[in-house]
Amino acid sequence: MIKRLMHSIREYKKDSLLAPLFVTMEVILEVIIPLLMANLIDFGIDGGNMNYIIKMGVALVISALISLCFGFLSGRSAAIASAGFAKNLRKDMYYNVQNFSFSNIDKFSTASIVTRLTTDVTNVQNAYQMIIRLAVRSPIMMVSALVMSFRVSSELAWIFLVCIPILGLSLYFIMTRTHPIFERVFKTYDKLNGVVQENLHGIRVVKSYVREEHEIKKFTTISESIYQDFSKAEKNLAFNMPIMQLCVYGSMLLISWFGARLIVSSGNNGAIGLSTGELMSLFTYLMQILMSLMMLSMVFVMITLSRASSERIVEILDETSDIPVKDSGVKEVADGSIDFSGVNFSYSKNPDKLCLKNIDLHIASGETIGILGGTGSSKSSLVQLIPRLYDTTSGIVKVGGVDVRDYDLETLRDEVAMVLQKNILFSGTIKDNLRWGNADASDEELIHACVLAQADDFIRTFPDGYDTYIEQGGTNVSGGQKQRLCIARALLKNPKILIMDDSTSAVDTKTDAMIQKAFLEEIPDTTKIIIAQRISSVEHADKIIVMDNGEINGIGTHEELMASNDIYQQVCASQVKGDEDNE
Repeated sequence: MIKRLMHSIREYKKDSLLAPLFVTMEVILEVIIPLLMANLIDFGIDGGNMNYIIKMGVALVISALISLCFGFLSGRSAAIASAGFAKNLRKDMYYNVQNFSFSNIDKFSTASIVTRLTTDVTNVQNAYQMIIRLAVRSPIMMVSALVMSFRVSSELAWIFLVCIPILGLSLYFIMTRTHPIFERVFKTYDKLNGVVQENLHGIRVVKSYVREEHEIKKFTTISESIYQDFSKAEKNLAFNMPIMQLCVYGSMLLISWFGARLIVSSGNNGAIGLSTGELMSLFTYLMQILMSLMMLSMVFVMITLSRASSERIVEILDETSDIPVKDSGVKEVADGSIDFSGVNFSYSKNPDKLCLKNIDLHIASGETIGILGGTGSSKSSLVQLIPRLYDTTSGIVKVGGVDVRDYDLETLRDEVAMVLQKNILFSGTIKDNLRWGNADASDEELIHACVLAQADDFIRTFPDGYDTYIEQGGTNVSGGQKQRLCIARALLKNPKILIMDDSTSAVDTKTDAMIQKAFLEEIPDTTKIIIAQRISSVEHADKIIVMDNGEINGIGTHEELMASNDIYQQVCASQVKGDEDNE
């Protein structure tokens, strides 16, 4: 896990190495300063030597200033390294998500990915900054101060060796109890983000059904769960400070007691005593040792917090697309012909839970194909195999006579335009959204695509026309307008295959008919696959495929299916009756 995370340091390795180097220099000077102070007291103040006092005073000031400079440089380098590390982590995660197949995306919720990109990365960033600075400073400071303490007085330095294991065992106990809690907290964070996103996305439905109180209760319940877990974790972490203070003040008391005895006995009967300056230096080293332990405890707490975050980040980084891409894939799609040969498909890759079964189908280039079927009959699953959004569980799908798995993925998807069931528009102008289909499209090409999609008329009614700003998700246009803009965006790709997955459901029948007519006249060589619920949307297609329970129930023209297919007859009869009732 650590090796995987460290890959994201990259150009910030220099700052990551400079931070501990500067910290080491800072520590060396801080350890020397107590010795200078001891000499200042013992040989300057006690001896009444003003020249020595001035000399030691200048040395102390210079040492303090140099130590301050090293401290500033280490802090600056650590900040740059940690911020850069976090930037690269987010970039690596985001880039990897872009390479996910639909089945990879199905494993992670949107809320979970957002939490990992924000909260989890911030936790790892803070932990990394502490590791390259405090985690380096604390052990070096502790060992150096301990060595100097033994140099000053080996009798009193043993007090420090008693405190260190007590604190170490306490930290280990705290870490083992808090880590599982933090893991649970971050999973709950995913749920919290999911509730907020769902509420904001469906705010109109919430208000129209007067369900505000219900949504508030959902949010409050999850928020309360996070509060309870964090409180429990913080209660465990709270033991850190009392134990630390117990060791600090206990050590100070013992050093004061035994140190005073050594000072009093100094020189009596040849006993090795202790000077006032040395006692003061021991107090300083005591504080340095215990402050180092306190810093280490803070690092361990942060590592405990970030460990769960690190595991969640690595899950995203290590996730590989389950759609393997060949390095030397086919770079050209010959035509818009499509062939399904013995195709079975399962979202879980489980051959016992197939949603498409025994699909054998040939679609000639330039044909218009209608697909009809009840809810859950796997109409969308069938067409998603064509641009290789998913791979088949078994069998072969061919486009232009070539297995889709042999294509360069970008080449294949450039030639297969798909208007999905859920129409998504991005924040930006209408032109910006349309140019997702072709970034280099001219204004004339934009207008022509919109004319075909029957979108030009309503766009021109907007005050800013094609420069009208679209809010995130297209909330400031109607469902039918959104669908027509998405169709125009797909047409700008000039694809060999155009798939419309129930993408005219919010359009009236007259406009739908005009769109079908424009397709027939303007793009006759493009293979058109239209999934629809209305018979009128597909009745003029060259072939109509009737899907039922993941299988092809019938194929034929409108007239042929009316004469031979029960499901098609029932759908047609229900829609005709519905139209008569509406009249």
